[in-house]
Amino acid sequence: MYFEKIAILGVGLMGASFARAVRKLGIARKICGFGRNEAALVWATKNGIIDCYDVTLSGLASGADLIILATPVGTFERLVTEISPHLRQGAILTDVGSVKGSLVYTLEGLMPKGVHFVGAHPIAGKDQSGMKASSDKLYKNALCIVTPTDKTDLTALETVKNLWSSIGCSVKTLTPEKHDEIFSSISHLPHIAAYAMVNVIAEINDGFFEYAGKGFKDTTRIAGSSPEIWSDICLLNNENITSHITIYIDKLNTILTHIKNSSKDGLIKEFDNARALRKKMNDSLHTNIEDCIDNV
Repeated sequence: MYFEKIAILGVGLMGASFARAVRKLGIARKICGFGRNEAALVWATKNGIIDCYDVTLSGLASGADLIILATPVGTFERLVTEISPHLRQGAILTDVGSVKGSLVYTLEGLMPKGVHFVGAHPIAGKDQSGMKASSDKLYKNALCIVTPTDKTDLTALETVKNLWSSIGCSVKTLTPEKHDEIFSSISHLPHIAAYAMVNVIAEINDGFFEYAGKGFKDTTRIAGSSPEIWSDICLLNNENITSHITIYIDKLNTILTHIKNSSKDGLIKEFDNARALRKKMNDSLHTNIEDCIDNV
């Protein structure tokens, strides 16, 4: 697997980390970037993250055989519409976005003849953003979800799966719909809860933040994530998220009722059930990490 030119739209944390990982492997002759901040792109070029950059989408896409969408998911449709006339035959377009669903089908429909889209979502990141926080190890031992449809080109699919495997990911395949249902619950909902929790403390008394300990900081760490990225995610996966927030509110109301009724037994039942499920998840997580390390 070798690429003459990889074009990365969005050289932030995810895009820059991908560039670093690919460069370390030596599987691309040239890695080029596109973004809103030319000064940042100059910095990325000088520091060897990318080989070149272009401030026009047509110039970036020209001659690229692999294009990575690493901008907020709300920009994908517009960007792909702009670059599609400039994509060459045989090019593969993929992404690192955490929403798939109808977006995958929309992007497939924008592909010129002979150009293939394969949705991908590496489960990796940091609470810091930007290329200066990037690392060639960001995707090491991460899970990457690939979301083909009935129209996905099988050769392009294998190329994308092999690509993510080569930079250290364990690759799993889901339908776009199942992906969004799962990640609404285990990723999107927790981010929303973290944002809400921080705002709740501010509403109670923002002076209380100075007393925050490790527990609060760990619980709300992901509230430091990009508001632009997460607002796009919420709007594009709105049906799943709305449903799961409703269930979350119901669970909070159950706990609230037990507290109001001074029901220690009810509280113990809720907390003990959550504790057991968390332990089961943690045990499974350690097993999966060990399996990934064995398979790298």
